[in-house]
Amino acid sequence: IMKSIEKFAKKGGLVIGICNGFQVLLEAGLLPGAMLRNKTLNFICKFVNIRVENNSVPYTYLCQQGQVLSIPIAHIEGNYYADDKTIKSLEENNQIVFRYCDERGELSEDSNPNGSKGSIAGICNQEGNILGMMPHPERASESILGSDDGRLIFESVIRAREQGSKQGE
Repeated sequence: IMKSIEKFAKKGGLVIGICNGFQVLLEAGLLPGAMLRNKTLNFICKFVNIRVENNSVPYTYLCQQGQVLSIPIAHIEGNYYADDKTIKSLEENNQIVFRYCDERGELSEDSNPNGSKGSIAGICNQEGNILGMMPHPERASESILGSDDGRLIFESVIRAREQGSKQGE
């Protein structure tokens, strides 16, 4: 299956890996880095805040730079890690899409639930068509679930495709 996903992505197809899907993208080498156990060594299941760092990819087409979204996490191995050279490259190439933050959008150790390097919650490839993220936007798609902020990510993809923008092609 991974060969088909790689082929699809190389043609510009949109690929999103959520939670374990993000781990698969990392292990397959489609995104850089690795997942480690949470800093507490415990399973974490709760709503967290993430800040939009890059709104120039299809997944954040409708988001504002710096916008804070409330989306749940549910993992024991959600501690994103990459070496300093890789982190620098991700930053320079605007590949960090989401960071854990507080409700005001501020980064802190307390707002980073799993100890991810640089508070990273989601990254993309250089082309912007592959996204990996630990939070679960599909679990925040209706207000009755506690938040509908995750819906914005899926609506962004649809709108980017409809607009035929470079972001959604």
